[in-house]
Amino acid sequence: MAAVEPAVLGPSRVRGRAGTQLLRDLPWSDRLALGSLALITLIALFGPFFAPHDPRLAAGPSLQAPSAAYPFGTDNVGRDLFSAVLYGVRSTWLSALAVIASGVIIGGIVGLVAGANGGWIDNLLMRITDLFLALPAPILAIAVVVALGPSLAHTLIALAILWWPYYARLVRAEIRALAARPHIEAARLAKTSGLRRLTRHLLPGAIPIVIIAASLDIANLIIVLAGLSFLGLGAQPPAPELGSMVANGLPYLSTNWWIPIIPGIAVFVLSLVGNLAGDSLRDLVDR
Repeated sequence: MAAVEPAVLGPSRVRGRAGTQLLRDLPWSDRLALGSLALITLIALFGPFFAPHDPRLAAGPSLQAPSAAYPFGTDNVGRDLFSAVLYGVRSTWLSALAVIASGVIIGGIVGLVAGANGGWIDNLLMRITDLFLALPAPILAIAVVVALGPSLAHTLIALAILWWPYYARLVRAEIRALAARPHIEAARLAKTSGLRRLTRHLLPGAIPIVIIAASLDIANLIIVLAGLSFLGLGAQPPAPELGSMVANGLPYLSTNWWIPIIPGIAVFVLSLVGNLAGDSLRDLVDR
């Protein structure tokens, strides 16, 4: 009988199995948090397609309490709150991810260039970063939105302007620490090009800490976005947004509690999931 050669697993399959095993080894609380993160992202992406009504139009009688027909009730003009919350979750969650992505890209480039080059380039970029960090971020964000005009796009622009310096500082510190390690010095002595050292040795080492910081930042951004929307500086009515829904429902708090409370609970759940998932991702990256 011919000998059967053992199957050889390719690198991608080995990494896939290792990643699956790593997830299985996580505590159940971390797996629950990461699963909740995936679920919220799916709801944000596809939830509005399953909304039973247009959240901008009246769907039935006004001020209806939660029921089988209207799971979250209706507001003062008869709009379905369940549909509005689905759209509001999409707006808030994807907006937070967009601001974080812009902060990671802009701040990452600034921190990478500053940390890798040092000298006057480092000093110049870090002084600019310090200038942005010294500004009162919430007040400046409000000022930018008021100057440009209240809208979701202008809110995101204002937050993107203010959010990158944190990542620039973080990436710069990590790059400087990595640059002092022996394998980077060995690559330099081997006359490896600066671009290759940057992309193959320095940048991959900074990615885990950026992922951790970005995941922990989701909850902060959700609160900031909801707060600006609550002040009327986000998407304008009748566009459904969680913060503005809470603000518009406050006069009905004592009589029709579900109008402000349910969107507020949605904000709380989003920020909680973001916070717990950030902690779980940190545990996963540290393993």
